[in-house]
Amino acid sequence: YFPLFFGSRKFDSVFEVMEKEKRDKARKGASFFAWTGFNLLFASFATLFVYLEPVAAGSGIPEVKCYLNGINIPRIVRFQTLACKALGVLFSVSAALPVGKEGPMIHSGSVIAAALAQGTRSIAAFGHDFRILEFRSDPEKRDFVACGASAGVAAAFGAPIGGVLFALEEGASFWSTGLTWRAFFCGMITIYTLYVVRNSENLWGTAASTKMFSFGEFTSFEDGKFNFSVWELLLFILLGCLGGLAGATFNGMNRRLTLLRNRWVSSKGARSLEVLAVTLLCSVVTYVIPCLWPKCTKRPTVQVTWTQQEKAIVEELVQFHCRDGEYNEVASLFFTDSDTAIRQLFHFREVGNFNEDVQTFSSLAIATFYVPYTILACITYGIAVPSGLFVPSLLSGAALGRLVGHLLHRLDAQSGTFADSGTYALVGAAAGLGGMARMTISLTVILLEATGNVQNLLPLMLALMAARWVGNVFNHGLYDIHIRLKRLPYLEEDVPHVAAERAATAAQIMSPEPRVLPPLVRVGEVYDMLRSNRHECFPVVSSLEDRQLAGTVLRRTLCMTLFHRAFAPPGEDPESRPDLKTRALSPLLSSAIFERAYPRYPKVEELKISETDRQCWLDLRPYTDTAPFTVQDCASVQRTYVIFRTLGLRHLVVVDAANRVMGIITRKDLDEPTLEERLAWLLDDYEIESYQHEAHPSTMARFGL
Repeated sequence: YFPLFFGSRKFDSVFEVMEKEKRDKARKGASFFAWTGFNLLFASFATLFVYLEPVAAGSGIPEVKCYLNGINIPRIVRFQTLACKALGVLFSVSAALPVGKEGPMIHSGSVIAAALAQGTRSIAAFGHDFRILEFRSDPEKRDFVACGASAGVAAAFGAPIGGVLFALEEGASFWSTGLTWRAFFCGMITIYTLYVVRNSENLWGTAASTKMFSFGEFTSFEDGKFNFSVWELLLFILLGCLGGLAGATFNGMNRRLTLLRNRWVSSKGARSLEVLAVTLLCSVVTYVIPCLWPKCTKRPTVQVTWTQQEKAIVEELVQFHCRDGEYNEVASLFFTDSDTAIRQLFHFREVGNFNEDVQTFSSLAIATFYVPYTILACITYGIAVPSGLFVPSLLSGAALGRLVGHLLHRLDAQSGTFADSGTYALVGAAAGLGGMARMTISLTVILLEATGNVQNLLPLMLALMAARWVGNVFNHGLYDIHIRLKRLPYLEEDVPHVAAERAATAAQIMSPEPRVLPPLVRVGEVYDMLRSNRHECFPVVSSLEDRQLAGTVLRRTLCMTLFHRAFAPPGEDPESRPDLKTRALSPLLSSAIFERAYPRYPKVEELKISETDRQCWLDLRPYTDTAPFTVQDCASVQRTYVIFRTLGLRHLVVVDAANRVMGIITRKDLDEPTLEERLAWLLDDYEIESYQHEAHPSTMARFGL
């Protein structure tokens, strides 16, 4: 509602100034300054919210994808992030920037789901405390975030099934049958809520459109027949290849721009100034190019057989500086909101046997729009405003598909050989977004649900697969590119090629000689160790001399025990006590205390340890995981990666044949750049051949020969 409200007020004000310019009641160029002023004002508000919460920048999809992979990104699912993201995207969309609101909606849905997962609500009844809605663990919270992403897609496109498939294809790294029906349930409730809210004005009578972003109605021109011929499926495949090539070019250009931004535009102030500069550039381009368009086109004559949708499209054509009864073709695409431009490209029909009085966008007008808009979208993605790329990719792809359809109709002199240009625009939109994000099954279902026409199923499938294959020849999807640029240790399902092609072991990629703790340790030693590093897991060994693994203890557990002072008084070494094998030395913390603290556990900086406390004893045995996941030091990197990724681990202890702790592996040790760095010694063919003949010493030590 608010982007439409802000946009309508902006366009009405600018068009009013244009009318005054025509009547010489305003100076020439006043409409340009009004247009630029509105855009700079909205962009200033958008970047202000990102200044308050930097994580709110961008679409949030790469961050949510990493969170679902097991990476704990600070503040990514906080309420402050939700507020800044939701409010900032209202202004960024209204600022004439080539951005969309669908990506931020997915992130917003994930934050809401995370808040529901970690929140507790207690009521007192009959003297008892009943806990309602308590999900206090990382796996449960991760499943909630996946369901929230699914609900965000359902709210953005009115596509609940597409939302489930999006969470499966692009979101969750760990899927289950239970998560499937939970995501489906979230999508169902989302659509139900939209039905209730959108139809409250007519007292919940006949349901209106539930889509926040509407593609309009796609219908056949002849009953019982498709809009395309079977042989045109080859053309749709070629259009998909063209979309994949355009997407790969877009991703490559944006990657280079992001590298430059990371190098030269790093401070908050510089990023805010960049937003204003990009907004000024977009305002100049979207105003000047329509002014340079040399001709005005007569508005189409309304036909009796036209649908209400087609009549509305004609009314939405932008007059700009043309006379009454005429419109500016380029301004009708530039000088309007993205939703309207997409509907015009989809439904402003052009077929060979249609009435000659009906005009359409010329090939030159579409090309004049497509090239600058795509470049502006590439420049804009990555600036410090909440922004998505779904709508810009759909719009640029629709322009490309419309241009192809228009040229085909010119080729056959409009004799009706090819499908209408709207069908090519729809396939082109799918190819454009698929070439950028490399989505297939989820995008197919989203577009089918958004259009409500199943006849386009096969063209969409062919175009999306072609776009994915062609794009993957050159680079990765844009979200994966930004994950790598941020150096986030995202673990793909498949083993990296550098590990699969080289014979290496876990001992060669682990972090050697990790910090270990004995079962009984003084508080001062634990406190000093926590202060000296940021590790999240520590092996517990039977003794510091033999380093035989007894289990693992988490950092948050140590901080909780010190925070609640759950340690024994100072004294001599308690190992000589006769009851030590049956009783804990220090007081025990119940699991309820840990659950109430989740997810904000005490930090070591918050601990206050006196000199007397440093001499106290801490018994780690009750808090130790005595059956941690381990891997032998001679295990292959492929097996280590599969164990770590499949089980969703955060730490994997490496032991030798005698169960002695040799090292520890985290996800940072298994991401592709780190593996390439640590396995660089295997590049030489001679070393590989020599290594294959000489077995690892740990392997040989297991045999008593």
